[in-house]
Amino acid sequence: MRRRTSTPEPRVGAAAPAPRRRGDWQTIRLLIPYLWRYRVRVLLALGFLIAAKVANVGVPVVLKGIVDALTPGVAATIAAPLALVVAYGLLRLSTTLFTELRELIFARVTERAVRTIALQVFGHLHALSLRFHLDRQTGGLTRDIERGTRAISTLVSFTLYSILPTLVEISMVIGYLALRYDPWFSLIAIGALAVYVVYTVIVTEWRTHFRRTMNELDSKANTRAIDSLLNYETVKYFGNERFEAERYDDTLGHYERARLKSQASLSLLNVGQSAIIAAATTLIVWRATLGVASGRMTLGDLVLVNGFMIQLYIPLNFLGTLYREIKQSLTDLEKMFGLLDANREIDDAPGAKALTVAHALGPRLRFDHVHFSYDAARPILHGIDFSVAPGSTTAVVGASGAGKSTLSRLLFRFYDVTGGRILIDGQDLREVTQDSLRAAVGIVPQDTVLFNDTIGYNIAYGRPGADRSAILDACRSAQLDALVAALPEGLDTRVGERGLKLSGGEKQRVAIARMLLKDPAILILDEATSALDTRNEQAIQGALRAVAAGRTTLVIAHRLSTVVDADQIIVLDHGRIVERGTHAELLAREGVYARMWAAQAQERERI
Repeated sequence: MRRRTSTPEPRVGAAAPAPRRRGDWQTIRLLIPYLWRYRVRVLLALGFLIAAKVANVGVPVVLKGIVDALTPGVAATIAAPLALVVAYGLLRLSTTLFTELRELIFARVTERAVRTIALQVFGHLHALSLRFHLDRQTGGLTRDIERGTRAISTLVSFTLYSILPTLVEISMVIGYLALRYDPWFSLIAIGALAVYVVYTVIVTEWRTHFRRTMNELDSKANTRAIDSLLNYETVKYFGNERFEAERYDDTLGHYERARLKSQASLSLLNVGQSAIIAAATTLIVWRATLGVASGRMTLGDLVLVNGFMIQLYIPLNFLGTLYREIKQSLTDLEKMFGLLDANREIDDAPGAKALTVAHALGPRLRFDHVHFSYDAARPILHGIDFSVAPGSTTAVVGASGAGKSTLSRLLFRFYDVTGGRILIDGQDLREVTQDSLRAAVGIVPQDTVLFNDTIGYNIAYGRPGADRSAILDACRSAQLDALVAALPEGLDTRVGERGLKLSGGEKQRVAIARMLLKDPAILILDEATSALDTRNEQAIQGALRAVAAGRTTLVIAHRLSTVVDADQIIVLDHGRIVERGTHAELLAREGVYARMWAAQAQERERI
């Protein structure tokens, strides 16, 4: 037996571990590398930020000079105030200029980080196992990604464009006050700042759980809405529009109450912040007024101090809002990064090589004593053992739930076997790359789901970049050319959500054409003609037989009339092979297959 080197297999059916919660700084540390890739732009933007704040702090200083120069009793020529007025205007312009340059330089960093992370999450979601996607809630998942990508822009924008500039300006202002004036000015400013920050952090932390609750309820409402709309026909079949509306309204009601609690706590935060700012500004102006009255300060100093306070506390007034938005963004970003923590379950083994197919007629396929269960408590396959010779067709038949479709999922490696192995030309599927494996296997599934795009797009999906003539050839082979010719827009006809504008038979023919365009070495036909009428089924069966002639083919069928020409027929019953042979051999045995054949023959006669 070949030595198997693969990644450890997870316990099938085990509950997925709960996403681990990160702290805010851990989330920020995950984000920083995406930004630091553009360190030159980051550092240049920081330089413009500091320049803008130096100019902004200089505005009240120059205004003080203008006021002092115009104060009665101060000897001055008109040239001095005029020069200061020009400097005042230039500093105002410089503040805006440097701010816009900072945003222009850093915009590419932000957008590229959003693009990179969104693409990474998107790729990771496609790399996750089928089990994850069967358990997911599409509406909530898309909302988490949407909020997460938006959170990156919000987080970077508020920290670089609001929080950091405010901190730089606060440092400059307090430093200037400490050097030039009574220590009380800087002490009042520092004390008010400390009280403001502590109050903001405490109240905002208290409010954070309201935001998390809102996010959860928002995702839940979105999930219910999308799930209901995707199942539009089912809702109509049972007349449950009111029921769906009531379920949706129930979720919206919970969301509304969470928003009202959040708004009430926000009002409390804003009132407290305003009280702290008002008290600090009043104390500062009072100290400056006493200084002017005693002759220790000039009118220009009073204007300067008041200007500093206005300049400083206007952005500081929004610190609570900014902090709340940053906390919210970190929460949303943590949720999206949590998707990257989801276990891939099925991954390429270290050193996995590309699958090689040497035989001209296709590879040899072997199920070697395969055991499998979706849930450890309910085994599905029990020691399945059979081979499919190169270029031959093997059909797997049996009652519903016998495990037929599970074989195709294992062959695509949507799951790993829990016992035994599956070999293609002697290569264990767990030892080859998934990309090369899936490139070699094509399938026409029983339930065909199409993209909400054109017929041509859905067919070309089998081989992106295929030219129009190749697509039309695939249409003819799949007996789809008559439909395309009859449509006013031909291949450019849109098929609607999940292909609902097409009939079941038309969707299945599109799936067949898509598979034919892919031109794989191994074909899997999972009830490939189940949605077709008898005339179209016979025509397409002929086309499929022609295509399968040079390939290894596995047919999963319920209607036995579609597999009578198979080189080998495997009969499954409750996950076990109970019979195998050709159609004639199995009929002669008068066993399970023969009874199934007789039952279906009687059914056809009744029809």
